[in-house]
Amino acid sequence: MASAPFSSPLAARLSDDVLQRFLRYVRIDTQAQEDSTTYPSTAKQLDLSRLLVSELTEIGLDDIELTEHGYVFATLPGTEGAPVIGLIAHVDTTPESPGTGVSPIVHENYNGQALTLPGDPSQVIDPAEELALAERVGHDIVTSDGTTLLGADDKAGVAEIMAAMAHLIGTPEPRATVRVAFTVDEEVGRGTDHFDLEKFGAEAAYTLDGSGLGELEIETFSAFQVRVTFRGRGAHPGSAKGKLVNAVKLAAQFIASLPLVALSPETTDDREGFIHPSRISGGVEETTVVLIVRDHDDALLDEHTALVRRLAEAVGEREPRARVTVEVQETYRNMRPVIDTHPRVIAAAEDAIRRAGVEPVRALIRGGTDGARLSAMGLPTPNIFTGGQNYHSTREWASVQDMAAAAATVVELVRVWGEPETRTTG
Repeated sequence: MASAPFSSPLAARLSDDVLQRFLRYVRIDTQAQEDSTTYPSTAKQLDLSRLLVSELTEIGLDDIELTEHGYVFATLPGTEGAPVIGLIAHVDTTPESPGTGVSPIVHENYNGQALTLPGDPSQVIDPAEELALAERVGHDIVTSDGTTLLGADDKAGVAEIMAAMAHLIGTPEPRATVRVAFTVDEEVGRGTDHFDLEKFGAEAAYTLDGSGLGELEIETFSAFQVRVTFRGRGAHPGSAKGKLVNAVKLAAQFIASLPLVALSPETTDDREGFIHPSRISGGVEETTVVLIVRDHDDALLDEHTALVRRLAEAVGEREPRARVTVEVQETYRNMRPVIDTHPRVIAAAEDAIRRAGVEPVRALIRGGTDGARLSAMGLPTPNIFTGGQNYHSTREWASVQDMAAAAATVVELVRVWGEPETRTTG
């Protein structure tokens, strides 16, 4: 058992339920798929969605629904006259790391040493590289076996909301009415494509999709997806002289021309933007490079996108027999301009985090959440921590103590919004 204390007595009470739900959920393969033409992008996401419907029914929530698009909605009734707030997490996991056959391991009472993951001993979570892990000696740490991601992004958020709902259903304290939503396809940028705000009916919402203890994220990147396609000319390699235009080589030239010491995820932090080639596919006749372009400053985002276009077109200028096309699609916009106009939404979250025994930390996201798109649609939706770390990696991990603190924060948040002063100032 852990030697580290929980952030509050409430967190201690919620911890076992959060952990057991989390272990159950991460074993279900819910990996999303890029470029799928279906919604959700993979049918297996619905395996978890259906389980959540069953568990929400057992808890006793109202208005439980699995929509035609895979969303799960439910209502926790609140005190008469209290506001309606939303709690949101996504069931899907990233396609960037293996996600099938997750085998979670609980490392009880973590001793501060490097964690070698038994399924693949080359996968080591080293506290010398992971400061957050070094600070969690005595915690119970959950990892995968090293052959897959863990799925804390975002099944930790799902488990925390579920545990909070199970706790709140039997308590008498004043509380907000809660609309719960579990979305699909967040990891491929499509989590809110069919989200009906009017039907959801909340005046403010929170995603449980953050990371470090106490973090309240009110700012995201703005993001574009850029697809650069190179079309060459095929020829038999035995008689290709003067004929062949190899699209694979054209794409390689383009990738090699991208910035190396700046404007890349591996060389930037804080508010610095980046250009990230995330996928390449194709062959001699046609090759496509998919890039993620992000920045917190929309003007700089446009500059980065223009740079991608210039570098791609330069490849075509050097080989006039080739054809180069650049397609730009908006993924989401920075949610801060919307969040800043709703200070009570932020204040309520900070109050709840403190009541859960944690000092709130305002942070920004070097990525996006469903909340970014929901905020742009008119529903202010900041992001609350979940206790997961090192997302999108086979070295992903989560602290049970931090997950319990997040679940306690959810409970306190629902109570804060149920108090008379919040009803009148929200």
